Amino acid sequence: MTSTREAYGAALVELAEQYDFYVMDADLAKATQTVHFSKKYPERFLDMGIAEANLIGFAAGMSTFGTPVFASTFAAFAAGRAYDQVRNTLAYSNCNVKIGATHAGVLIGADGGSHQCIEDIALMRAIPTMTVLCPCDSRETRACVKAALEMHGPVYLRFGRLGTPEVYDKDESFTFEIGKGHCVREGSDLTIIAIGDMVSRSLEAAEKLAQRGISARVVDMASIKPIDEALILRCAAETGCFVTAEDHNVLGGLGSAVSEVLAKHSPCPVEMVGVQDRFGRSGEPAGLAEAYGLTAPVIEEAAVRVLERKKARG
Repeated sequence: MTSTREAYGAALVELAEQYDFYVMDADLAKATQTVHFSKKYPERFLDMGIAEANLIGFAAGMSTFGTPVFASTFAAFAAGRAYDQVRNTLAYSNCNVKIGATHAGVLIGADGGSHQCIEDIALMRAIPTMTVLCPCDSRETRACVKAALEMHGPVYLRFGRLGTPEVYDKDESFTFEIGKGHCVREGSDLTIIAIGDMVSRSLEAAEKLAQRGISARVVDMASIKPIDEALILRCAAETGCFVTAEDHNVLGGLGSAVSEVLAKHSPCPVEMVGVQDRFGRSGEPAGLAEAYGLTAPVIEEAAVRVLERKKARG
């Protein structure tokens, strides 16, 4: 299994042969995996040191000369420490900067609550002009990085530290488009919408639900903003209820984004699997997944609950 942060680093090296862009980091190149780009293209790489606000400001300025810039650091620093620069310097001016934010969520493990960023999606998707992407495996990561590079404007790319199963390795028809979700498993009783590490866990839950006679559709919503409203509404019409799954606070993240669409156009039951509005803590990823309810069995039980709510509505 490959982590999406590793896939990010590999994608930068691969795409550098086809596209002109710069990469910047904040003294975390080995962790963010931009170290590989720095070794192969040192003339296109800058390390800004432990100064995330300067990283974003400098990247914004460099982009005004016409070349896209990837600015990489941990999600806690990109979305938290440098928020003012991301909002006012980068997004307000619609600068062509792509934020490569690694180590997002509680499943990064031992770094603990100070570094386990669980509010970055909420912060970033509320900023006007900002696109927010969260891929689920290495293939989708490369596609997201390429799509971000080919569009003009600020993009927040969210990556994890934990190795994740390959969802699309055997899917020859897979394509990615900003603003579009992807149905990775068909189903008729309910829809599970997930991002990042939680996509593979949702597929595992769907398998268990099938053994109970429940047909669960699984949608990978890597494009969180803009979100695929048409797909969400089609799923609402066809399945009538939802479970959302994310390694992020249930307030302001994927579950909120999906619920906003449904509340406006097609109200129906939603259960949200994610971090229940509390800080992370240090631990092994498997233990943290259990402690914070980020597992396939939790998704499975949320599906049962939402089906009961659907039935109660008639």
